[in-house]
Amino acid sequence: MTDRPLFMLRPEIAQAQAMADLTGALKRGYGLTGKPFASNRLHSTLHHLGDYVELSPELVTMAKRAAATVTMPPFEVTFDRVVTFSGSPGRRPLVLRGGDDIVPLQRAIGEAMTKVGLGAFVNQSFTPHITLLWGAGIVEEQAVETFRWTVPEFALVNSRVGQGEYVVLGQWLLRG
Repeated sequence: MTDRPLFMLRPEIAQAQAMADLTGALKRGYGLTGKPFASNRLHSTLHHLGDYVELSPELVTMAKRAAATVTMPPFEVTFDRVVTFSGSPGRRPLVLRGGDDIVPLQRAIGEAMTKVGLGAFVNQSFTPHITLLWGAGIVEEQAVETFRWTVPEFALVNSRVGQGEYVVLGQWLLRG
């Protein structure tokens, strides 16, 4: 099993269910293959901290220390487009786009990570998105119903690759 620690945002429950419903409609409408993500797994990754056979407690401590220094108020995020990102044939991610309003949080976490020595994991080419499914088929970018919610917090989770499981390592309320 591979451990994949990452900082993420999760949509509100009602928004996540509506995203899952949209995914099903797109899958049927475009003949896409692949299993849609369950609504409780939908998220937007802010920073990925590598893949490990065994998660390092030191890495988790450093990431938590960085997260604890992030100060910004809750904010509204909007996702309003779908598109297929590039990938290998048969394994392309269908994603919900928009969410540029999360870039300040992503940058603030990246700056905090750099200050504690985790700068090597800061993603300079960040594209805000929520992956809906991995599979075959292509959907050209198009507008969809708008998904909007107020982001009250962000989390550090360990994604257990291949297990469909997220273990929450820490959560931080937005304040500031």
